[in-house]
Amino acid sequence: MNVNRTAGTAVDHSLYGASRKTHVKIVAVGLFCAAVIVGVGKFAKNTAIDLGTTPLVQAGEPVTVSGHLPTIR
Repeated sequence: MNVNRTAGTAVDHSLYGASRKTHVKIVAVGLFCAAVIVGVGKFAKNTAIDLGTTPLVQAGEPVTVSGHLPTIR
């Protein structure tokens, strides 16, 4: 079994010595992931919960809640 260890290049696992092409790939992947997260956040709407129409309640008075409360899934 003849193993030639001098053939090929050594692999360096540091970002300090990485080439410009590697840095561009890392930035591109990061921007793509950020765009996916923003897109999911923009299109994931839950319109069943309406927090703007809740009645105001003063402290110290008994209160009865009626109506449809949204279910949490």
